[in-house]
Amino acid sequence: MRIAIATLSSGQPEGGVANVVHNTARALRDRGHDVTCLFSEDVLPSTGVRRRFQSAFFSYRLAKILSKRRSEFDVVNIHAPVGFVYGLARKLAPSAGLPPYVMTLHGIEERRIHTMGREAKKGRAWYFRWKNRLWQRLYHMPLYRLAIVTADHSVVINRETWTMLQLKYNRDIGTVWYVPNGVECSYFIPREYTLGDALRLLFVGSWLDHKGVYYLRDGFEELAKRVPEVRLTIAGCSADAETVNNFFPTAVQDQLEVLPFVPREDMRSLYERHDIFVFPSLFEGMPIVLLEAMAAGMPVITTETCGMKDVVEDGYNGLLVKPGDAATFAAATEQVIHSMELRARLGRAAQETMRRHTWDRMAQQLEGIFKLATKENSPPGIIRAAGG
Repeated sequence: MRIAIATLSSGQPEGGVANVVHNTARALRDRGHDVTCLFSEDVLPSTGVRRRFQSAFFSYRLAKILSKRRSEFDVVNIHAPVGFVYGLARKLAPSAGLPPYVMTLHGIEERRIHTMGREAKKGRAWYFRWKNRLWQRLYHMPLYRLAIVTADHSVVINRETWTMLQLKYNRDIGTVWYVPNGVECSYFIPREYTLGDALRLLFVGSWLDHKGVYYLRDGFEELAKRVPEVRLTIAGCSADAETVNNFFPTAVQDQLEVLPFVPREDMRSLYERHDIFVFPSLFEGMPIVLLEAMAAGMPVITTETCGMKDVVEDGYNGLLVKPGDAATFAAATEQVIHSMELRARLGRAAQETMRRHTWDRMAQQLEGIFKLATKENSPPGIIRAAGG
């Protein structure tokens, strides 16, 4: 098959969505398909588009590109919400011969609104004040809704979203597919679990309020009182080290290492030289960094929500805590620090779990969905080449 994959994200592979697109494309190519990736820099002009309107403008430009190149593709896979113009074009002009539209949705906006609304009441939401909340409801939500209802098929990466598309958006169960993210084979590294305390903690993620950074700060402050030797590395935060350091109390700043940017080729060694992965995010789709840490045999402590709950089974391959609960987060982390037996059990089970989350397996599932969408789009009596 000839497949186009499009996303508003930059093509820089260190980004979460870009990582998904690059690995999906590689795995599909390995299966014999011709894949074209379209990132923000391929669709948007370099200047002149205000950031808050990029989704709408990208959607318009992308639809024009795909319309002009319609003969080059059998199916298009667009990451929400920027497929809504293309989806509308297919609905309004079914005879135009546009390839079928398969949407990929990383999470539901209703979760963001619910979670960050609660955080705003606590004064812990940087980007969710009343103007942001209004903009979210009046601008972003309609775009997401249109992207969802105009798609021929929808691929989601966590079960919460799979359920929501059926119950709220009335999507037929035969058109909504749960396909979790994968992990690269290079992250499956041997790990030794040594006696004594494990003191090297690792957090990987952008320095944003919804990543649970307030609870990371408060939990680490409490943990450092009980385990003074503990150290925390904050990596890939895309914020300068001084800003991140100053977010923490002065008493623990010497126990931090901040790495604003980590190249993809250095991520394996980053996991390798740390003992425990901590990820108190308030909501996610299915975070790649969590899957990578688990593949690397790290015991993980994360929150009981969204895609984290799809892959982490509390007490078996990681520990789950309630979102927004710094005290429980600190207690769970301390438990893992002091128990070599627990670290080994959780880490080994995590690595074994991730053996089922390969990009090849993910691509195999997508291949089936794309073939189905293409078959449904074919006029009666015409059989499209499956490609391979």
